[in-house]
Amino acid sequence: MFDSLSEKLQEIIAKTRGQAQLSEENIQDALREIRRALLGADVSLSVVKSFISSIKDKAIGEDVVKSTNPSQTLIKIVNDELIKLLGNDNSPLKLDTNPSIIMMLGLQGSGKTTSAAKLALKLKKEGKKPLLVGLDTYRPAAILQLKTLANDNNIDFFSLDDEKDVVKIAKASLNYAKENNNTVLIFDTAGRLQIDSDMMAELMLINHSFQINEKLLVVDSMIGQSAIDVALNFNEQLGIDGVILTKLDGDTKGGCALSIVQSINKPIKLIATGENITPLEEFHPDRMANRILGMGDIVTLVERAQKNIDIKEAKALEEKMLKDEFSFEDFLKIQKQIKALGSFGGILSMLPLGISKDDTDKISHEGEKQFKKIEVFIQSMTPQERKNPNILNASRKKRIAKGSGMDINELNQFITQFETMRKMMKGLGGFMKGKKGKMPFAMPKPPFRG
Repeated sequence: MFDSLSEKLQEIIAKTRGQAQLSEENIQDALREIRRALLGADVSLSVVKSFISSIKDKAIGEDVVKSTNPSQTLIKIVNDELIKLLGNDNSPLKLDTNPSIIMMLGLQGSGKTTSAAKLALKLKKEGKKPLLVGLDTYRPAAILQLKTLANDNNIDFFSLDDEKDVVKIAKASLNYAKENNNTVLIFDTAGRLQIDSDMMAELMLINHSFQINEKLLVVDSMIGQSAIDVALNFNEQLGIDGVILTKLDGDTKGGCALSIVQSINKPIKLIATGENITPLEEFHPDRMANRILGMGDIVTLVERAQKNIDIKEAKALEEKMLKDEFSFEDFLKIQKQIKALGSFGGILSMLPLGISKDDTDKISHEGEKQFKKIEVFIQSMTPQERKNPNILNASRKKRIAKGSGMDINELNQFITQFETMRKMMKGLGGFMKGKKGKMPFAMPKPPFRG
């Protein structure tokens, strides 16, 4: 997300380097380029005008303090305005009753049903006991989809077969939740291809019949400015509490996220990336602003690592590396843990690398390609070979190369680099032992560069 906007903003800010002061003359070109970049990213015109005006008021005539330069000053100003544009602060869900009720709203195709399951998974990991409730009586496939997602992720599910009255289903689900000790109900309501009076009447009936803790509008970030009209309509008639943005990794522009908060004065509460059923992530305006300006998002990356990486297994792998017991099987385990953090591109976007998007894309593509090669190579081994790299002789290598579809020279290169890594880790282990210290676990980069 924000790839094109991020690259353009960083280029614009870089042009201010070398100036002694941010003046009206040297800021005018930058503001013009920022305006074009925002419009190109599909940000609404009214939001762009307000954003540019705020930057101009703060930037012109501002003296550069010691130890900074105009580009750093401009970065701070733009960063502050981006944070404000995205909602200032993180807005957590308010689930202060037992059971609490979350009402999922949105058009058909926005990712509402999938987001309901992802939200349930997030709440489950936080120690709550969610119940997914199928209320889309117009599209039977939606209820079946929700039930399948619930079963696949060991989440409680409720609906009533052949019942068309959504209020009856919802009331029955509330009684079920109380008997089953569910702490949060997630109502997956009906969506349409477009907003109509029947749809809104049904949603308003549900809203008036229950004490809803959170009314969350699910918005596909890739639909651009039309998302604002959808949000305004839902908010006007139902009074939504917040927004869930889906498909963020597929939207290179980002205009939807930059426009929707200011347009409806409601926060983005949660975001979803990818089609796999992984927990929704909380939205942090300051972290997203940092990513847009190329400053990374280490905090989110660390939080993701804490949630997805098995610490015990990581420590065990560390010990193996330091004792020269690290095997190809262990390398696969590390790859699995890295994958749990997201795609290579997603991980790189959270690191303050200071390189262009083209270079980032190349590194990401190469990293993904090499990891796939290594995975195929290791999976072509016997279990014994995976556990003991020392038994790989010429005939075994020839068989593995043929089985993996790799050139024997490419295979030998990987094995050589793998052995070099093992020796380095063993030497480091001896050094750390001599220092009576302990090396913190760090995932090694893939050694293969073929």
